[in-house]
Amino acid sequence: MAEINTEKKQKKGKNKAKKMSTRTDMTPMVDLACLLITFFMLSTTLSKPQTMEIVMPSKDKVKSEQEQTKVKASTAITILLGKNDKVYYYFGLVEKAKVVVSSFAPSGIRSMLLNRNAELEAQVLELKKKKANKQLTLLQYNDLVNDLKEKASKTAAPVVMIKPSDLSNYNNLVDILDEMQICNIAAYAIVPIKSEDIALIKKADPQSGFNK
Repeated sequence: MAEINTEKKQKKGKNKAKKMSTRTDMTPMVDLACLLITFFMLSTTLSKPQTMEIVMPSKDKVKSEQEQTKVKASTAITILLGKNDKVYYYFGLVEKAKVVVSSFAPSGIRSMLLNRNAELEAQVLELKKKKANKQLTLLQYNDLVNDLKEKASKTAAPVVMIKPSDLSNYNNLVDILDEMQICNIAAYAIVPIKSEDIALIKKADPQSGFNK
């Protein structure tokens, strides 16, 4: 808002021209700025944080062996995290295991998990196509995928046991958890690594760093 101030000064016998001075009042601009900030805050959508769902173990004590979850040797996959982003895995029980040296490359651990989880992966792909064709909403898609995973965890779907070592880093653990989501693994758990597992790694990879 502009204000115009006029001053009249006269001397005896002389008439001088009027002098006008202008001063801009910026107070209304503050209100306008607040209104604009409020408008953009209400009209824009804030970015939603991406989270990973992890099922934590229950604190309730298991009263009987029938209540304990038993992993079949035919469906068990053990993934060992080593040094320098190396990944090792074996199938079945540790007594009869043969460790395979792998990596986080798409042709590595991911390819193995997709092959082992091919049946569930095919069903999830069908749901993805329906969602892309707008036959399913995102909420319906997520509910159906969760139902498929729940059913698969009770059948012959692979059960993955992740065992980080002292030589692996936190980023390796995050990467392997991402692979569980990408490959739609229905059941997986993080468990401590054992001396038998380290012995298998030493045998399969002399350059693993566990020999020192």
